[in-house]
Amino acid sequence: AGARVGVHYNRRRDEAERLVASLGGDHPILQADLADAHACVRLWDEAVRALGRVDVLVNNAGVSPLTAPGAELETWLQHWDMTMRVNLRAAELLSREAVAHFKQIAGGRLIHIASRAAFRGDQPEYITYAASKAGMVALSRSIARAYGKEGIRSFIVAPGFTRTEMAQEFIDVYGEAHVVKDLALERLTEPEDIAPIVVLLASGLADHATGTSIDVNAGSYVR
Repeated sequence: AGARVGVHYNRRRDEAERLVASLGGDHPILQADLADAHACVRLWDEAVRALGRVDVLVNNAGVSPLTAPGAELETWLQHWDMTMRVNLRAAELLSREAVAHFKQIAGGRLIHIASRAAFRGDQPEYITYAASKAGMVALSRSIARAYGKEGIRSFIVAPGFTRTEMAQEFIDVYGEAHVVKDLALERLTEPEDIAPIVVLLASGLADHATGTSIDVNAGSYVR
């Protein structure tokens, strides 16, 4: 939509480069392992240096390791810690840096990609994921309420199952037919179904929806 975008990756620089090439224009590529707290702060600083200023932060990264309820304690703890570091702590740290930056430039927007799991819960193997996304909802609402008069807006977009690499593990276990059966629509949600909502929120045309959560889950959960 004409924005200059900082494209973040962890390990797959080649995919980031292909994305930037498809966008055209000058979009900086930024590396960080979001499980590392200090790398999150460094990522923000590098984004500001590369872009000059940042007007919108999209917290889109996430992990969802399948963890059986009867898993060994060490496995459970490792999966819990990794999920919370990437899905919630990284979002909180990047949002912290963004809020400080937005105060200096008289406003900005944060868009957090949560999940329907934050509201309806999830399968037993994904309890940790659901909990991390519920924390993201509280984070977004708190930012919206605390900093609205300083020009800062904060939104949640809550997809259902979306055809991404992260969702593939669940599809491999349960089958795509099982996922589609839960939908009100005829097909699985694609990333292209989510993007227009994010662009709208980033545009400033929906600022009076700050604090809201927008469901994009093909009618699989209706609140």
